[in-house]
Amino acid sequence: MLILLEDTLPTPLGMLRIITDEQYRLRAIDWEDHDARLDKLLSQHYARTEFRRTASNNPGGMCHKLADYFAGNTAIINDLPTATEGTPFQREVWAALRTIPCGQVMHYGELATRLGRPGAARAVGAANGANPISIVVPCHRVIGSSGTLTGYAGGVQRKEWLLRHEGFLLL
Repeated sequence: MLILLEDTLPTPLGMLRIITDEQYRLRAIDWEDHDARLDKLLSQHYARTEFRRTASNNPGGMCHKLADYFAGNTAIINDLPTATEGTPFQREVWAALRTIPCGQVMHYGELATRLGRPGAARAVGAANGANPISIVVPCHRVIGSSGTLTGYAGGVQRKEWLLRHEGFLLL
């Protein structure tokens, strides 16, 4: 059985739910006001795995590390360990997201091209939307081709705040 360790962290954007496995690899991060989305993603990603969520105090130091991110040490998320389920394509998109440098953005089409799938911008968007480890797997760094802040599961206002926090200057 997969044991998922869970804690919450107060942030400038609201309470953040942090979930790791027993090896302290991030399995999910989401805003507490989006618990229904988090429950759905966990059920989808671990449909074939029996799992149990249990409360834990700062599992693997993840709460402290993410608090450091919100305090301004944005580079701390670059090396945080993650593990999740998903289709091979989703995992490929999520790995590519981690290569977008802090303070920079990429369009969905650019990301699709980088993955060798030009024309798959919508599929990249769908994989981006299914990302269970927001912030650390920085789906907020992907924007629309016109430069608009399209969709973010936590809300566009949070996406804008995260981009500004990381040094991306919005027009």
